[in-house]
Amino acid sequence: MTGPDPVSLWHRLADTSVLLDGFHALKHAVRFGARVPVAVAVDRAAALALAEELAPDVRDTLDALLTQVPESVYTSLVPRPHPTAVAALAVRPPRADHLDRLAHAPRTAPVVVLDNPRNLGNAGAVIRLAAGFGATGVVTTGTLDPWHPTVVRGGAGLHFATAVERLTVAELPPGPVFALDPEGDDIRGVKLPDDAVLAFGSERSGLSPELRARADHLVALPMRPQVSSYNLATSVAMTLYHWSLGGS
Repeated sequence: MTGPDPVSLWHRLADTSVLLDGFHALKHAVRFGARVPVAVAVDRAAALALAEELAPDVRDTLDALLTQVPESVYTSLVPRPHPTAVAALAVRPPRADHLDRLAHAPRTAPVVVLDNPRNLGNAGAVIRLAAGFGATGVVTTGTLDPWHPTVVRGGAGLHFATAVERLTVAELPPGPVFALDPEGDDIRGVKLPDDAVLAFGSERSGLSPELRARADHLVALPMRPQVSSYNLATSVAMTLYHWSLGGS
């Protein structure tokens, strides 16, 4: 294999690139068009065998990308080694492209908003869900970076399958805002339009005053009495599933 030394290239690009941590993150990123300038594996043959079994559509691309490195080198490049011992760096999509996609009208699928989320793993799980349902994008408000390596790991690289950005409440994309709240109308009687902005409060404190003021509708998920709440990703999954049914 010719070209720049992958370890030197990694160190040069690491601070400005998206870490793809593990085989599945790399597989999904490649599948959805990410530019990957460097990818490494402790056992290249094993990684390609995994691709042959689970993702034959990207096997040849991974064959061209992956460079085998010693385990000591691999562990020096990543903060937390992945069981598949595969890692890569990808170019983050331009923010302007994502903002255009979020604002485009008419939308054919909702935008998911996480209002002041706190848990990196939860945010990653939501992005994975949103990509699976074909949502237009996932927006976070507050301080959490939705492109943090832990979020990308939790999202299995599916950041590249949807538009992921951090915005203020004032910058949310257009569309009717349906905010999840225990005091809202039962979602089973509500039709969620394709251009909906689906807002979910933080794991601890719920919706912020700013998001609540911006909401056009408050809706609630069905829940047994005395059960306090659902996990954030579960709430998003239930809401997107309800939207996907297309009716009230």
